[in-house]
Amino acid sequence: MSTTVLAPAAPLSIGPHTVQPPVVLAPMAGITNAPFRTLCREFSGGKGLFVSEMITTRALVERNEKTMQLIRFDATEQPRSIQLYGVDPATVGKAVRMIAEEDLADHIDLNFGCPVPKVTRKGGGSALPYKRNLLRAILREAVSGAGDLPVTMKMRKGIDDDHITFLDAGRIAVEEGVTAIALHGRTAAQHYGGTADWDAIARLKEHVPEIPVLGNGDIWSAEDALRMVRETGCDGVVVGRGCLGRPWLFADLVAAFEGRADGRSDGHGGGPTLREVADVMVRHATLLGEWLGDEARGVIDFRKHVAWYLKGFAVGSDLRKRLAITSSLAELADGLAELNLDQSWPTGADGPRGRTSGNNRVVLPDGWLKDPYDCAGISEDAELDTSGG
Repeated sequence: MSTTVLAPAAPLSIGPHTVQPPVVLAPMAGITNAPFRTLCREFSGGKGLFVSEMITTRALVERNEKTMQLIRFDATEQPRSIQLYGVDPATVGKAVRMIAEEDLADHIDLNFGCPVPKVTRKGGGSALPYKRNLLRAILREAVSGAGDLPVTMKMRKGIDDDHITFLDAGRIAVEEGVTAIALHGRTAAQHYGGTADWDAIARLKEHVPEIPVLGNGDIWSAEDALRMVRETGCDGVVVGRGCLGRPWLFADLVAAFEGRADGRSDGHGGGPTLREVADVMVRHATLLGEWLGDEARGVIDFRKHVAWYLKGFAVGSDLRKRLAITSSLAELADGLAELNLDQSWPTGADGPRGRTSGNNRVVLPDGWLKDPYDCAGISEDAELDTSGG
């Protein structure tokens, strides 16, 4: 499978940090923990930017035990990148100052893109940019509290087609000193359904030429990433669901953006064999066990990844079920050994994966849409008390 290549892409500047090539791992709750970031970074050769899963500002300020583990970075992670979720400007400010003063990270990304109900019903994630003054207050607190640390933000087009916010939000971000913006070309109502609107990414790039704009949505292959840059003029790409069960996608992306076509793990332009995939699966589960301090917990946490890794391969239904309920590395390895490991990469396995539901009703606080500027009623109580989302 050949991949179109560009001349080597221009580097992406995130404050003092140069991201070359301009490829970013999207924060995904329960997915982009330290073990998964390690795998992606290994395949990329250490190139790119790999962001933590979403961290709740209230939980961080209160030093929640789970949260403090989630912000632990491997010594090889440079720059260390944390994504924060928050609704209350004061709490966001406290969290950002804590990160800066205690040297917990080198880059802070703010989440204004999450569409799940437990986030939007609090006025957070993709619901928040509708409240322009609240968005401005949060960005102002974050940028002022961050000191020399760069602050970026990730957002969606808006709540739904009748409440589009990305252009206003982009202008506010520039005015408040945000370093870069990533735009997922869907509304909150779309969740992950339908097709991402790359034209919106192009419009945002034209609207805020002062800072880098990164595109997100429907990047399933290196070719998709190159096409997004060509069609939108964006300064880099953010890859989320496309790397589920495929951390080697970052090898493809780096090679393509560097003007090479040899990024895939077998070195011949095709995907890895099932034997190679199985080796990565065992390593992923092993890293999770080491990170959690318990092999069984690591393998159990890995279960969610099994279907993504095996997508498209010939695997009997009984064996798929057994692999998805394993509780030890030996059990996982033994199950994988029963497969025909000489299978080549399946046709079509590079396509969409992960959640695809769309046309959802967005759950919002009462009266949220009455006034796009009024912020009354938002307080610390609106913060989630646990990380994730």
